[in-house]
Amino acid sequence: MSSVLFVVTGARTWTLTDGTEHPTGYWAEELLAPYRLLTAAGHEVVFTTPGGVEPVADAGSLGDGDAAALAQIPGLSTPLVLADVDAADYAAVYYPGGHGPMQDLAVDADSAALISATVAAGHPLAAVCHGLAALLPALDSTGEPLVAGRRITGFSDEEERIGGLADRAPFLLETSLRDLGADVDVTDPWSDHTIVDGQLITGQNPQSSASAARALIAALA
Repeated sequence: MSSVLFVVTGARTWTLTDGTEHPTGYWAEELLAPYRLLTAAGHEVVFTTPGGVEPVADAGSLGDGDAAALAQIPGLSTPLVLADVDAADYAAVYYPGGHGPMQDLAVDADSAALISATVAAGHPLAAVCHGLAALLPALDSTGEPLVAGRRITGFSDEEERIGGLADRAPFLLETSLRDLGADVDVTDPWSDHTIVDGQLITGQNPQSSASAARALIAALA
């Protein structure tokens, strides 16, 4: 059995350019689907957030039974403090999305250091949807953006436009990843799309949660 660290946003709102606070959190499907697949495959899942705050699910992501299912997950309501986490203790790291990571993980130095250490050790690192915002501040061993030259996917600018927040977003994830030199491959909005580039596994959107998790399970094998 391997231990997989889920790094979950602690943000409850996303500050938009007009000053409004958009309610958010993590996206339920992007946490639930990988959690279920990984634990069914025999892996242990451990949770961490910035400051160890209890994460909340974006209300817009909750389907029938999701809130009850999330409440039953051991450790989700009492996550580890991200600053105290040692990458060496985990076989893999996974970042679910929701707009929350655009608020906190996109600028979190502890998260960036964890990502850099995980990749440097050759361990699998997976991220889905807006969870890829955590990759923005991460650097490789030469001090260059970790995503530079990597083939990845993530929540597309078009999907952000369809969702109605693109015009007020402080930044767009796809554009920001491209600006750092990433080879960003996106497909039709809301299509299941996962890319594996070495130990880096990325999924475009909530619909890609399960396929990204299966790729992570394969990498752990």
